[in-house]
Formats: sequence, structure tokens, C-alpha cells
Amino acid sequence: MGMPAHIRIIDTMLGIPEADDRAEWFAPFRPLIKDRQTLDQFAMPAQYMFKDIPQTRKVDDYVAWTVDQMDRFNIDKALVGWNDNATSYRAKEKYGDRFFFDLPCNPNNGMDELRRIKRVHAEVGLSAISVFPAGTLPQVAINHKYMFPLYTCAVELGIPILLNAGIPGPRIPMETQKVEYLDEVCWFFPDLKVVMRHGAEPWEALAVKLMLKWPNLYYSTSAFAPKHYPKAIIDYANTRGADKIIYAGYFPMGLSLDRIFSDMQSVPLKDDVWPKFLRENAIRVFDLK
Repeated sequence: MGMPAHIRIIDTMLGIPEADDRAEWFAPFRPLIKDRQTLDQFAMPAQYMFKDIPQTRKVDDYVAWTVDQMDRFNIDKALVGWNDNATSYRAKEKYGDRFFFDLPCNPNNGMDELRRIKRVHAEVGLSAISVFPAGTLPQVAINHKYMFPLYTCAVELGIPILLNAGIPGPRIPMETQKVEYLDEVCWFFPDLKVVMRHGAEPWEALAVKLMLKWPNLYYSTSAFAPKHYPKAIIDYANTRGADKIIYAGYFPMGLSLDRIFSDMQSVPLKDDVWPKFLRENAIRVFDLK
């Protein structure tokens, strides 16, 4: 037991900071937020859930700074969101061997969004697309008809879709992220690879049952400190789900790498599960070279 030190880790949720001002994280769904504490006091949308949110010091090159942080913790590659800006292009050009990219998508944008996905994929070579259902405006559920064109597009491009599942961290309605909605999606799109993000709680047992049922449904550990990984997920990884659970952090959004990898030493995964969890499953699901 215990995390092996030699594995070159692949992190399937890491961010490159643009600056230390996190106000833009609220922008897409700010109209949904009604409580004054979130609006007036929080530096990030789910701040009540996280202690000691990392503060990124001011540097000339945040891309190089991020790679330095990855090197400190033996992170070989990281999946980051493509923002179609100077930071994204610099990450691709300078460190194309260290970063691979997902494109955050808005199902409310219809055909314009499909054209954008195909344009960015042709230019960048996306490894995934992603949707935060509760954070769309208006909110769009995992199994809503507006999502189906995105699922079709992901299948056509041969890339996974990352979906936040379970009760969202920000204080916004949860209905759109019920784990049960994944059943219809996986049934209708048997060739679609779906990766759950952000815990699936309190329906983690259902998430396990659906992963047993559907071959292309996976779970990433994003936004959870390792000491809080759900027991049902750890038990599944150690038994029939060794190929289904994928490491994802949450740096610098809510967790420091020091916190993540300090906690990780106590995660009770079996010896043969660690390489799959930290690296091999990500290589296979995201088709990394």
C-alpha cells in the first residue's frame, strides 16, 4: 500500500492561472447565485468547501510557473481547459509535451458551439470537451436534448466528454447533475466515452453501479482532497473498477499540490491499482501518445 514514488503522474484536471483574480470563475453562472456570502465574500464559487485555497504569486510566465509546480510533484502531463487566448497558445507551443486540452462547452449555443469545437480541434487537437451542467445559463441537464449534439460531436471526433456530476459546489440548483441521467446518455451513445467529474455525491454508489453497467463510463477524482475520496469509489477501484477510476486534482482552483499529495499517501489503493489510477487509465481514455 501507499502511492509509489516512481510513477509519472497524469493529472486530468489542472489549471494554468491567468492572474490571482478569480472573479472570472463566476462569470458564466453569476446570475444563478443568490446568496450574499458567495457574491460578496467568496474568491472562488465553492469557497465554503475548501480551506487554504492556493494563492498564485505574480510571475512573468504563468505557463512556465505551472510546469515548475508539476515537476515538483512528478506530474508528467496535465489536462487543462483551452481558453483560446495567449496563455493557451503559449502552453501548446512551448509545452505541447506536458499539456493536453479539453474545451469547456455551452450546450445553449447550438450549432455555433459545434462549429467552435471542430475549429479548435482542427487547430489544437483536443483530447476532450467538457460541460458543467449546473453552471450553464439557462441550466441544461446531462440528458437534455441540447446536450445530444455535443455527445454526437464527441463521438465523431473520437474524444471523451467530461461532465460534472452530483451536487455542484457553488450554491446553485443541482437538478441538472443527477447521476441517474447518465444512464440514458450511455445507453443512447454506446461509443461515447464519458468521464464524471467532481464526485457524483451523494450518488457515488449509483455512479459505481452505472460504471459496472456501461463500458465507456469513467470517474475522475477532481475537486476532492484524497482524504475525502468516497469509500465506494476506492472500493470499486480496488475490485472491479481498476480500469475506471482516473486521477484528477484541482490545482490551483481549490487545492494545493502539497495538500493533494500529502493526503495521497494515505489512500488505500492496492499496489496494482496505483499505476492505472495515476497514469495508465488516462493514457487509454484520452488516447495519449
